[in-house]
Amino acid sequence: MSKMNEQDFKRASVNLETAQIAWRELQRYFAGGATVAVGDSLDLVEVAFQISEDNAAQVAEWMQSGQLAPVSDEQALAWYEADALVWAVVARPYVLVQEKKKA
Repeated sequence: MSKMNEQDFKRASVNLETAQIAWRELQRYFAGGATVAVGDSLDLVEVAFQISEDNAAQVAEWMQSGQLAPVSDEQALAWYEADALVWAVVARPYVLVQEKKKA
């Protein structure tokens, strides 16, 4: 049986903290400016892990490419009106959200 290295363990821990939640349940975090949208080309767990590791260079790259950005008013309203479910995970001080992919 192989042992998990520290980074894999941290990623697994983040994965366990990730859940689907109704966007409406995150309104107070959105109002406080704490919600960050993760583009669908990125892995939500990996983004949360990199933020937790304080990998500023990687986070800045994602932000510059538009793959990571504060949830816009327009997106928030669309999710609210659709009563959308999103994937979410806390990566202090943010709540990362990613639109649930349709099957």
